[in-house]
Parts: sequence; structure tokens; C-alpha cells
Amino acid sequence: MPGPAAEDLEDLYENAPCGYLSLGPDGRIVKSNKTLSRWLGVAAEELRGQRLRDLLSIAGQIFYETHFAPLLRMQGFFDEVALDLITADGAPLHVLANAAERRDADGGLLFTRVTVFRATERRRYERELVDATETAQAESRMSKGQLLAEHEAAELREQFIAVLGHDLRNPLAAIDGGTNLLMREPQSEKSQRVIGLIRGSVLRMSGLIDNVMDFARGRLGGGIQLSRSSRPLALTLEQVVGELRTSYPEREIELNLDATAEVEADHARLAQLFSNLLANAITHGAVDRPVRVDATMGATGLELSVANAGPPIPPAAIEQLFQPFYRSNPQSRVQGLGLGLYIAAQIAEAHGGRIDVTSDATETRFTFHLPQVEKRA
Repeated sequence: MPGPAAEDLEDLYENAPCGYLSLGPDGRIVKSNKTLSRWLGVAAEELRGQRLRDLLSIAGQIFYETHFAPLLRMQGFFDEVALDLITADGAPLHVLANAAERRDADGGLLFTRVTVFRATERRRYERELVDATETAQAESRMSKGQLLAEHEAAELREQFIAVLGHDLRNPLAAIDGGTNLLMREPQSEKSQRVIGLIRGSVLRMSGLIDNVMDFARGRLGGGIQLSRSSRPLALTLEQVVGELRTSYPEREIELNLDATAEVEADHARLAQLFSNLLANAITHGAVDRPVRVDATMGATGLELSVANAGPPIPPAAIEQLFQPFYRSNPQSRVQGLGLGLYIAAQIAEAHGGRIDVTSDATETRFTFHLPQVEKRA
């Protein structure tokens, strides 16, 4: 029988004045305390199996992907990160979070401990201080140009996203170039695994930057720009399949296409669209079944489909799939921002095409229809 000390320790964990949760090596919640459940209005059993990012607001998810997760991977901890958790009734819960990884003797990740402190009063004080400062500044500079300045500030916020994505490319390219150089040198088995993880992260981060920048362009009114050329379809699709096979070596991808078929399109954009659809199928599809890719050229144009086995998508969710930041299943393995399908749909629309979705108990299939371009006289 456990003694009073053991009971006190258990009570201290469950009813501490802060929230506790532990993440497994795959990033999913394996344990949380009653305090966190009370704050969120969600039972511990429902939290188990979710990812921390699933509990965050949209802004928090972006911050998680671009700052919090990379910082944790690089240094193994972070302190006093301000986050907004979303409660069961949809209200934001302002918190400060600390996290630390626990690894074994060989450096393998065992689990990550996260401590959450409520920061409602602190954030309210900060917000009131900012509001008071802004009010004082506004009253001191009342002028005819005030509305124009506010409009410019709104545009600046959107432009910041684009600049951020652009400036991230340089260090990312340096990391990619460094790993390429390392791969040319003799490496231990452990070093090869680490380099493989780095390359996979570079590929994923590059995709996130592309999606964020395209989303920013769309919000700023620039839209998706195309540079069409005619080239074999196989070259474009096989390159994407090769990249994703490197990141997901355990998954089987079946590619069926006419190697001689040529398509007039923006092939860089076409590769981006295909990569988003294929990555979506890999992360959502059944792990023991192949992902099937079929590409056919007909009289009306190209039909490129990506199909996977697994649970069907509810009809109500299908209507929202191509909305930005939408994720049909919060407990899925997807770790992106929810922009992949939105960007794919924008690229299809820029080409004058569309993406259709069918889903049942047998398979889920995304089909890109690209109309034939009229030949100029």
C-alpha cells in the first residue's frame, strides 16, 4: 500500500497550481494532470494522444511550427514561452509554458515535460498597458492621415509574414548545403541518421515557408503567379516522389503515368501542388497500404489523382478542406499549418483547373483537373 508521502506526491501532481503534461517521442500527449483538464474543460483521457499544437490558437500554431518546436529540438528546453490554449468552449487561455526534453544515454528522446502557468492577469495587464499607450499616442496625433496609417499598419503585418518567409530561406539553404557536404564524407551510422533527420526537417521547413509566402501573397492581392513551359510530366512528378520517399522511407508510393506525356504548365507550381497532395495522403493514409498516384492525359487535359486508404473524410469536413488553417482531424499526424490544401487549390485555380475530392471506406482520392491549353496559331 502506498504511504502518505506517495499519496501527497500524487495529489501534488494532479492538483498542482500549474498544468503538467508529458509528450512521448512522437510529440503526442501521454500524461496530463487534473489542473490542466480543469482549465481546458477537457478530460485527461481526451487529451491523451493529441499533440500540444492541437490545443493552440491559429497564431499559436504558427509560432509553434516556426519557433517553439525548432528551439526545443535545438537546445532541448525553453522557458517562459507565451501561448494561447483553446478551451473546450472555444475561449483562449493565456499561459506561460516551460519545457524540457529527457533523453537516454544514446541521445534518444524519451519524453518531453511541459509545465503550464496561467498568465491571464499578466496578459491583461500587458494588453491594458499597450492599449493605454496606443490611446495616448492616438489622442496626441489626431490628424487626417490617421486612418491611412492604420491601413498601412494592417498591410505591414501581412508583409511581415512574406518577409519572414523570404529571410528564412538563407539560413535554411546554408543548413541544406552543410548537410550535403557532410554526406560526401565518411560518417558513422548514428551521424547518418542525424543527417537524415536534418534533411527531412529542411524539406518540411522549406514547404512551410513556401506555403506561408504564398498565403501572404494571396492576402496581399498578388495571387499565384505562373511561368508556363512545356516539359515531360514524369520529370516533375518523379522528383517530388523521390523527395518524399527520402522523408518517409517506410511508406510505399505507387506511381502510374505515361512517361512520354508532356504538360504545358508552371512545373514548379505543379510540383508544389503535387507535393502538398502527396504529403497529405501519406500523413492521413493507412500506414500499411500504399499511396497510389495516377496521371493520365486525355483530350480535355491532365487528370492527376492521389489516393490513400484509411478512414473516410466526413462530407461536412470535405466542404472546408481547402480553407486556410483548416485541419479535418485535430488528432491526425499532420504537423503543418493547415495551408497545404489551400495553396494546392490556389495553384489549381491559377491554372484554370480544379481539385475534386471523393472519400469513402475504401479510399480517399484527390484529383487535379488541368484543362488542355489552346495552341497559339
